[in-house]
Amino acid sequence: MVDDDGKEVGVNVKFLVFQGQRVDGEFKTPPLEPDPQMTGATTGRKRERLGKTFFTYVGSPQSSDYQEIERLARENNIEVRHTPESNVSTIISFVLLGLMIGAVFFVWSQVRRQQNQLFNGGGFLSGFSRSPAKRYEADQQQITFSDVAGLEGVKADLQEIVEYLKEPDKFRRLGGRVPKGVLLNGPPGTGKTLLARAVAGEANVPFYSVNGSEFIQMFVGVGASRVRDLFGTAKENSPAIIFIDEIDAVGRQRGAGLGGGHDEREQTLNQILGEMDGFSRNDSVIVIAATNRPDV
Repeated sequence: MVDDDGKEVGVNVKFLVFQGQRVDGEFKTPPLEPDPQMTGATTGRKRERLGKTFFTYVGSPQSSDYQEIERLARENNIEVRHTPESNVSTIISFVLLGLMIGAVFFVWSQVRRQQNQLFNGGGFLSGFSRSPAKRYEADQQQITFSDVAGLEGVKADLQEIVEYLKEPDKFRRLGGRVPKGVLLNGPPGTGKTLLARAVAGEANVPFYSVNGSEFIQMFVGVGASRVRDLFGTAKENSPAIIFIDEIDAVGRQRGAGLGGGHDEREQTLNQILGEMDGFSRNDSVIVIAATNRPDV
């Protein structure tokens, strides 16, 4: 190492401090900045001196670079110091990582809370997934078969459902099974809804009434969600009767959608059929549907 006048001054390093993979040091004399002419620059300003301290990074204490620097420093009588590696940076890294994870979890929980409020907590979307069916208790305006004039053959057939709802254990011991559903077909005003309410009144069970068109909304999947909610409520209060008026609004021939795809009506119908006769037995909820267009 030479000074500005070209005299030999030895190594211009006062001491080195090894801390992990970082090496800090201090010059005996602050060096001049590089000569601009050596880098191809054309400037007439005076060269200035750099800072007195410096630092660099080497490999781990077991690496050859680390050991070579330490050996050269000792050979040139440079003071060498070793300080334990600080854990502050590691702690800060873990703290920042924890804060990031906490922030992501907080945002996720807020989004879930907003969704629950929209769909289940009274938001403007909360009513879309809930069943619009109206419940009639057995003791409210009780209607029996005696209130239905005529239709003796139909009433006789429906009486079997009434007997099953009254004494289900008796039929189960004998191996009997009630029909999954009943379809009432007839022109408007012939007493289809009255017959369904008479069945509920005779059996003294809750009666849920809904119109088929109430399952269909502009959002895809709402109909199936409402069907699940309706049957879930009926199962909680079983035995019960579900009456779907104008079932043709959703119960049309499947596979007739545009392009042969499954539209909202088909999804709703599939959900109804799955609830009536899926893998899990559901003998405590009877479905009675009414229509004046069995051809569709």
